[in-house]
Amino acid sequence: MSISRYRILSVAVCLLAVNLANGAEAIYDVRDYGAKADAKMLCTQAIQAAIDECAAGGGGTVYFPPGKWLSGTLYLGNHVTLRLDSGSTLLGSRDPNDYARRRGDFHSWSLIAAKGLEHVAICGSGTIDVQGSAFRWKDRSRPKGIYIESCRDILIEGVAMRSAGSWMQHYFDCDRLTVRDIYVFNHVAYNNDGLNIDSCRDVRITGCVVDSDDDAIVLKSCSLKPCENVTIANCVVSSHCNSIKMGTESGGGFQNITITNCTICSPRYSKVTYGRQRGLAGLALEIVDGGTLDRVAISNIVIKGVSVPIFMRLGNRARQYGPDGVTPGVGTFRNVVVNNVVATNVSGIGCSITGLPGHAVENVSLSNIKLSFDGGGTREDASREIPEKPASYPESTMFGTLPAYGFYCRHVKGLKFANVQLQATAPDLRHALACEDADGVSIDGLDCGYSPGAAATLRLTDARGVIVRGCRPVAGTSPYLYMLGAESERIVLTGNDFSGVRRIAEIGQNVGESAWAAFANYTGK
Repeated sequence: MSISRYRILSVAVCLLAVNLANGAEAIYDVRDYGAKADAKMLCTQAIQAAIDECAAGGGGTVYFPPGKWLSGTLYLGNHVTLRLDSGSTLLGSRDPNDYARRRGDFHSWSLIAAKGLEHVAICGSGTIDVQGSAFRWKDRSRPKGIYIESCRDILIEGVAMRSAGSWMQHYFDCDRLTVRDIYVFNHVAYNNDGLNIDSCRDVRITGCVVDSDDDAIVLKSCSLKPCENVTIANCVVSSHCNSIKMGTESGGGFQNITITNCTICSPRYSKVTYGRQRGLAGLALEIVDGGTLDRVAISNIVIKGVSVPIFMRLGNRARQYGPDGVTPGVGTFRNVVVNNVVATNVSGIGCSITGLPGHAVENVSLSNIKLSFDGGGTREDASREIPEKPASYPESTMFGTLPAYGFYCRHVKGLKFANVQLQATAPDLRHALACEDADGVSIDGLDCGYSPGAAATLRLTDARGVIVRGCRPVAGTSPYLYMLGAESERIVLTGNDFSGVRRIAEIGQNVGESAWAAFANYTGK
């Protein structure tokens, strides 16, 4: 047998094996139902007929060959896969009337929709282009790209997505959702989020590139059901607002969340509509409508060019989500681990971790963090009083320039910093780290720059049970620590190298003499 005939036979055998393994899945070519790939003919009815027949036959693949297929809202069916071949584009209609369609009691303003289904998929190497530039208004509904509600076993894989009228994707109350290897570019209208996971369970988001004007990869809880058991990994993310975010909607909260091995950068190919050109927060964790944020692990993140690399907020906007309309109480924010984060070229605003009086952000650990800020803060900035703003919309810029160029932390409990490096590329006269109403704070190996004439590197106000150890302030630092507040107590400095420090501590008049102790520190004397 010749080599060429052997190869042909081998390929045939492989294809047969694949077909047998897949149960010879039925293929429904949209052309067979009257659809035309000319970007002019509205193919909604033809494509929907293919989907409906596929579902009625027990499932299969609805196939889009190369070409441009114009459509309004399409409703998926059980065990139906939409497969867009390379060179194919599903175009959203530019006529809003083509999206005003119902199936039973389900009304979706989106190009692709599903509710109450199982085993649905959108796959391939083609493109979904909603043509959302036709819907640049704020006072009317604008079509999303994909809206999937109360479904299970969903796969979104390989496709490119562009230009929705609002959010590109919205998955609500779904189980076992996988989104992998997709590319999203959403920059043509208002509220152009990239990927929204809302009150879903058992979710995997991997290998995606998401570039959006509004928030990019977002976990939401627009109900009393939490987002839980979610993994976000190996993604490249850009946004003029928040790159990776939990919130703003947080009725049920966020639990068992892992975010790892992601790259975050400012948008490079678009101009801002919302937010800032360079973006707002790289990582934003927010609980403001009740709900519980618990067991969140973030690791191996690199960030370039955003305004604020890390933002955590427990607030009390108290939006109602339940059917009884009960106003929620303040939520719970606890058990967050952030490890191995490098950020450069970020603004001089500073990071913040803030709760509310009587409602602390609890048990947050930050380790192996290296942040480089623009700097430029003044001594006046260092003494700014920051309002509580309990009901305000949570945003990393909500407090303005913070008293600390690194981290400003208020109403916190069990906060830990280990091997954190904070630098400013321009002189900054603010504190590097400020903690107010803080209980059980551990600061190990804090490494900060110092500008001549700057405020104390570390400021503690009404702080209790604080230990500072293993730090080596740069030469000329004076003072290293500034303590305020009659509630300050049990503050310990030990095992630090203060040999280059001109003055270790400055103590406010209302701080008791026994509130702090320094021992086993090296002073060079």
